[in-house]
Order: sequence, then C-alpha cells, then structure tokens
Amino acid sequence: MVRFVAGRLLSAIPVLIVVSLVSFLIMWIVPGDLASELAGPGAGREEIERIREQLGLDRPILERAVEWYGNLLQGDLGYSYLLDRPVTEAVLERLPVTLSLAALALVLAVLMGMGLGVLASVRHGTVVDQAAMSVALVGLSVPEFWLGLMLIVLFAVQLGWLPTGGFVPITESFSGWAQSMILPALTLAFTQMGVIARMTRSAMLDVLGQDYIRTARAKGLGGSAVIFRHALLNALIPVVTLIGVLTGVLIGGAVVIEAVYSLPGVGRLIIGAIQRRDFPVIQGGLLVTAATFVFVNIVVDLVYGWLDPRVRHGR
Repeated sequence: MVRFVAGRLLSAIPVLIVVSLVSFLIMWIVPGDLASELAGPGAGREEIERIREQLGLDRPILERAVEWYGNLLQGDLGYSYLLDRPVTEAVLERLPVTLSLAALALVLAVLMGMGLGVLASVRHGTVVDQAAMSVALVGLSVPEFWLGLMLIVLFAVQLGWLPTGGFVPITESFSGWAQSMILPALTLAFTQMGVIARMTRSAMLDVLGQDYIRTARAKGLGGSAVIFRHALLNALIPVVTLIGVLTGVLIGGAVVIEAVYSLPGVGRLIIGAIQRRDFPVIQGGLLVTAATFVFVNIVVDLVYGWLDPRVRHGR
C-alpha cells in the first residue's frame, strides 16, 4: 500500500510541473500588456516602460522562469499590483469558498445520483426506472446558469426561504453558511447528478447479473443485503473513477455559479483578473485550482485501490 501511495504522489509531480509551466507562459501567450493596464489609458511610453521594468517584464524569459519556479518552491505566487497584495494571500483567502462549494455539490451529486441509479437498477424496466432516468436526463440537459436563476426566483424571491446570494463563513455561523451555500451547491450538483445516476445504474445492472449475486440470493440473503453489501460495493469501482473526473468539472463549474450567486471564490477572482489582465492572479489562481484537482484525483486513486486490491498490486 505504501508503494501504491508513493507511486501516485510521484506521478503527480510531472503534471504539476507542466501546469506551472503553462501558467507561467500565460503572460506571453495571452494578448495584452499588463504594464499598459496598470499605467492607464493616458500614460506615456516612458511611464509604461518604467512599470514594465518594475514588474520585470523586460527581462529574458528564461531568467523569469527560474525566478517563477524559485518563488513557487517558497509558496510565493507573485504580487498583484492591481489588488496591491500578494497573490498567495488573495487566492488562499477565497479558496475555502470554492472548495466548500465544490465539496458540498459533490456530496449532493453523489447522494442524489447514486440513489437514483440504485433505484433505477433495482426497478429495471419499470415506470420507476424510466422516471429516475428522466430526472437524470433533465439534470444533464438544464444549463447551470438558468437553473441557478430559477432557484433564486423560487426559493429566494418568491418563498423568501434563502438568500439571493452572498457568503457566510462556516466559522461565523454554520446555519448561515448552509443557507448561503445550499442553492449554489444544488445548482452545481444537479448536472453531475445525472451523470452519476446513469453510471451507477449501468454498473449496478452489470453487477446484479453476475453469478455470485444469484448465488447470494439462492442462499436466502435478503434483498437489501444483496444490493447494498454485495452489489453496490462492487458497482462503486467505476463510479468512484467517475467522481474523480467530475470533481474537476465541479471546480471549473464553480466559476459560473460563483458569478450567479455572488460568491467570493477563486472563480470570480480569476474572472476579474482576466477582465483586468492581472496576469499574476490568473497564473496563481489556475495553478492552485489545478493542484487541487490533482490532489483530489490522488485521493480518488487511493479509494479506488482500497475498493479493488488488484489495483494496489498492479494486476
């Protein structure tokens, strides 16, 4: 198991190196001039050159790359002159919002998706199966931003049960955090719920047709014991793999949801940085987001190895 964990951690290093390199090259790939943005529309050429020299944009790219990786090893993502603060501080301040949104959305998507998938597989070919898959299809088809607006109109404007937007840290009030996050998380989870439901149904139908399931039933095991103790545990293997991929989708989709619900997360920070051409914030935000996704996938690989010992032993 130790070798398996070490292998997964080592395999993440090349990915992070490539992601950090792409993040570094954004300043040269994306059109626009950060110095001109900082100087303002009425600035002269001398002022722009002074700012470019101050930011180090006039230095060779190799020298800048060495400095970039050196700072990364110290946890320094650069300095945002537009925000007038270190990028690391700005990103870490907003990261809990995005992570809590993605985590809550993942929990809701897994609970709803697996529930629908198991129900549809157990009642295969019946009206219940068709109804469950219809709900999953709706989830796959409805745009997130439209669903978010409709939920705001219903639960915040019409019923007045929940706030229209904003964020309350969980350290200040758990109930306030839950009220501010439930609609965004539900909006983000609804689409992924459909994907998980269809995968769970397919995996469960495959497992329920295996010989050992028929043997368990022939020995007199109850229906719930067969479904949850034997079938669902084996059906989880492809679902867990899917959840790892969907986690990245949820983190990316948080950008749209944060804009709809006015959540101060990393997604809104990156969008604002793109609009202002604040390249250090763009670089830092993308790197932290990618590193989070890589970490989540390592955890998913470990869970996958725990569910299927053959993976741990390389079989």
